[in-house]
Amino acid sequence: MNRYAPEGTLITTPENTQAVSSPEGLAEALEKQTILEAVALMCDGDFSLHFTLGGMPALMLREEVQYSRRGEPTKDIAVLTRVGRPCVFKVVGFTRREDGVTVALLSRRAAQAECMASYIDTLEPGDVIPARVTHMEPFGAFVDIGCGIVSLLSIDCISVSRISHPSDRFAVGDRLYTVVRRRDEEGRIYVTHRELLGTWEENAALFSPGETVIGTVRSVESYGIFVELLPNLAGLAELREGVRAGDTAAVYIKSILPEKMKLKLIVISANAEEPRRAHRYFLTPETTPHIDRWVYSPEGAAKRIETVF
Repeated sequence: MNRYAPEGTLITTPENTQAVSSPEGLAEALEKQTILEAVALMCDGDFSLHFTLGGMPALMLREEVQYSRRGEPTKDIAVLTRVGRPCVFKVVGFTRREDGVTVALLSRRAAQAECMASYIDTLEPGDVIPARVTHMEPFGAFVDIGCGIVSLLSIDCISVSRISHPSDRFAVGDRLYTVVRRRDEEGRIYVTHRELLGTWEENAALFSPGETVIGTVRSVESYGIFVELLPNLAGLAELREGVRAGDTAAVYIKSILPEKMKLKLIVISANAEEPRRAHRYFLTPETTPHIDRWVYSPEGAAKRIETVF
C-alpha cells in the first residue's frame, strides 16, 4: 500500500486497523512514525479535532490539522470540513488530562509534511499518479494527490470531449488516475487526466460502422448534435427534434473517418436519463508510470492534438 496515497485509502487496511485499535498500536506508530488514518468525530470550540482510537481519546490541535509550505494559518473551514471524514495523521505524543485519562496527540500536518518532502516534491511532469476527487468548481476538479494535499485538474484537461462542468465526468470521492502536468513557482502541482483515456484511434477501434450504441449528448448546434461515445471520443449526428444537451442517446454509427478524426452518427432515440460516467483507462501507474509525450491524433490527420510533458 502506498504510504502517501490519497486520504481515505489507508483507513480500511489491516495495518491501519491494527495500529488504531489499541494504545499499544498507537505507541508503536509513534515509535515508527507510521502514517495512519481515522475519522474525526468532533471539532470543539478551539477548533481542535477529537478522535477515539482503540478506546483512547485522541486530539488534533488546530495548528496540526493542515500543512502549508508558506506557513499560512489554518482556516476554520479547513478544520470543520474534516469532521466525519478520514484524516491522515502521525501520532506525535501522549498527554495526561487532569482526570488522569491518557490522550493521544495527532498531527495531520506532520503526515502531510512528510508526504510533501518524500513524495510530492519528487514528482516530475509526466508521472502517472492516483488521485481522488475532493470537490468541484465550474473551472475544474480539485483532487487529493497524497495525504490530503490537493491539486487542480482543470476542466479542459479532464477529457478531449468537452464537458460543461466536472460533475459531467466525476462525483466527489471518485478515485482516478492523473498525470503531473506542471509545477508552479510555489511548488503546487497541477494535473491532467485526458492523456490516460486513450488516443482517437484507440477509442474508435472499440466501435464499427453499422453499430447502434449509447452515448451522451454534449451539445446541440445549428449544424448538428455532438454525442460523446467515450470521454475521448465524440461524433456529430444529424439534427433531431427534441434532443437536448445531457440526454442519453442511442446512436447509429454511419461512418468512422480517421483522417478527419470524425464519426458520423444518427440519433435513433434520446431521453433524459443520467449520463454514464466512464472511466476506462488505457494507461495506469501500474502499466505506465511515466509518459513524456502523448499524441491523440491519428497519423496523417489534418489536426494534431498532443501533450508534451
